[in-house]
Amino acid sequence: MSEALTRNGCDEMITPNDTAVGPVLWSPTAESIYESTLGTYLAWLRLTRGMVFTDYDALWQWSVDHPEAFWKSIWTFFDLQSATPYQEVLTTRQMPGARWFTGASVNYARQALRWPTGVAVVARSDTREAITLSFSELRAEVARVRAGLQALGVTKGDRVAAYMPNIPEAVIACLAAASLGAVWSSCAPEFGVKSVIDRFRPLAPKLLLTIDGYRYGRTTHDRRQAVEAIMAALPSVEHTVVVPYLAPERATLRGTVPWNTVVQSGSSDGFADLPFDHPLYILFTSGTTGPPKAIVHGHGGLMIEHVKALALQRNLGPGSVLLQMSSTGWMVWNSLVSALLVGSTIICFDGDPRYPDEMRLWRLAEELRATDFASGAAYLTLCHRAGLTPRELVDLSTLASIFSTGSTLPADTAKWVSAQVSRDAMISSASGGTDVCSSLVGGSPMLPFVAGEISGRCLGVKVEAFDEHGTSIVGREGEMVVTRPIPSMPVGLWDDPGDRRLHATYFERFAGVWTHGDRLTLTDRNTCLLNGRSDATLNRAGIRMGTAEFYDVVERLPEVADSLIVHIERGRALATDALILLVVMSPGSDLTDTVRSKIRSEIRHHLSPRHVPNAIYSLRRLPRTLTGKKLEVPVKRILEGEAPTAVAAPGSILDADVLADIAALRLSEASEPPRVQHG
Repeated sequence: MSEALTRNGCDEMITPNDTAVGPVLWSPTAESIYESTLGTYLAWLRLTRGMVFTDYDALWQWSVDHPEAFWKSIWTFFDLQSATPYQEVLTTRQMPGARWFTGASVNYARQALRWPTGVAVVARSDTREAITLSFSELRAEVARVRAGLQALGVTKGDRVAAYMPNIPEAVIACLAAASLGAVWSSCAPEFGVKSVIDRFRPLAPKLLLTIDGYRYGRTTHDRRQAVEAIMAALPSVEHTVVVPYLAPERATLRGTVPWNTVVQSGSSDGFADLPFDHPLYILFTSGTTGPPKAIVHGHGGLMIEHVKALALQRNLGPGSVLLQMSSTGWMVWNSLVSALLVGSTIICFDGDPRYPDEMRLWRLAEELRATDFASGAAYLTLCHRAGLTPRELVDLSTLASIFSTGSTLPADTAKWVSAQVSRDAMISSASGGTDVCSSLVGGSPMLPFVAGEISGRCLGVKVEAFDEHGTSIVGREGEMVVTRPIPSMPVGLWDDPGDRRLHATYFERFAGVWTHGDRLTLTDRNTCLLNGRSDATLNRAGIRMGTAEFYDVVERLPEVADSLIVHIERGRALATDALILLVVMSPGSDLTDTVRSKIRSEIRHHLSPRHVPNAIYSLRRLPRTLTGKKLEVPVKRILEGEAPTAVAAPGSILDADVLADIAALRLSEASEPPRVQHG
């Protein structure tokens, strides 16, 4: 490991050139690389394969040029379990149609539960007392619930639908279903009834798993009426199992099975041997740009991808304690469960991260000696804007990494993380999504972290930026694509004969190439700038610009707490096109003419005169998905005249009442800026 293992040397601070967004906030050393799992993997490649890689770029290039050799090495290095040997790593590099590790007989749950010792799950909640489960105890619980599911008639291929929070019972039931070869799908209990039914009904689940209610901060949410409505709308469900989470002393709902009955029905060890691409999960897109897509992911694909991503990109393993804020309605929860694959302890947190104040999760990280903290970028930005100083208030010395997902971590928030959370922890920002249930671009123990950027492309993932002609480009914005297959691409979409919708969704734009739907700039240093969703990209007078660039400028202003911009095209609601900027003002600030002029001046100076908004409006809040993402496309469609209920299901978003305020912003048919109709 004496060779240079970062782009500019093992122990040098890497200085970004003029194309960098901001300063380097974290940089690896020779020692940190050597001690990482990635460093061990590099040493193993050298000893067993005679392969030496002097930097991350060289390793990444090999991983995408020789995907069969790379993924075979991941299988071998991490000792992935299979009852039968695989016959072929990859049948074809053509997409769609590539199949991985044909002949293998795998089971995700077997891999996750193979660790003999250590703490597996720690749970903290607003609703009940703390829980801790060792790997031994988790195995026993899974065996009992497996037997209970079998007693209720659940078999291979059946769908188990869960309306559950992030609690140990959800993890246990998920692994029990996987052990049988049943297919797991989950929604968080804060989802509205219609959103849950829209997702679950097409799956025809045999079993529904739910709770009676929960507490969020000081507020109690009784979900019994919602559960009854969901049960009535799912005629395929033969049994509904209820965890008495809010009120254990209360009798269960009529016509349901108590959780304790399932757990006490016996014990059944063993794991079904399944084909590599046997369905494991059905995950759903947000449902804010159309009906939620039901994406089917396989046992083997997620097993090998998550092991690679968690161990090599994020450096998780035995001894790691992962505090990752998520709900069961976000693919991040599935990634949290996958930390068990690499022997890590997972923390299941179910509650209000701002109760009694915004320091709650940082205090929890101190209490549980978390080594890895992960959340959406929106949460870290909230902490930043609240002026928190966690490193001064709690002991975060155990933190080895801080991971941000959901959207690119803003440069100013990244600087706050380094200054106010930890100066030593590896910082990384990643992007991917439900479609692949993992990251396509992200960090690495070998890569420095530059504020405002994503450090690189993930191993084994040939991410490129394409121009409108399908030519790979560097240094300017393009369409984010993946030009080689990866194991965690979907097995398919649910109820999609002939994969017609799958092809139309991902492979229609560029033949044989996965189009992800994001705008991407690859820098000449191989770092990544994500510029927003393709369908929300602003195209003013022929100049395309990502929405992320706007937010970076506008939200640096002290008067602005949050912002959202949309482009209304000519003929949709106006005689000419217009840019409409919505802002949430910081406490104590108002959207005066002076502030409007300041916003416009900053955009003109930092972006371009062509991208100065036609109109700027103040809202009390911005609508977001349940995972914190801004609803750019639905807002655009509302401003173009569509009804709020037609563009976004209220139960799938936060602050749905704000959509009515947006609908009240009527656009003029003239070329002048739109006006608000009051009253």
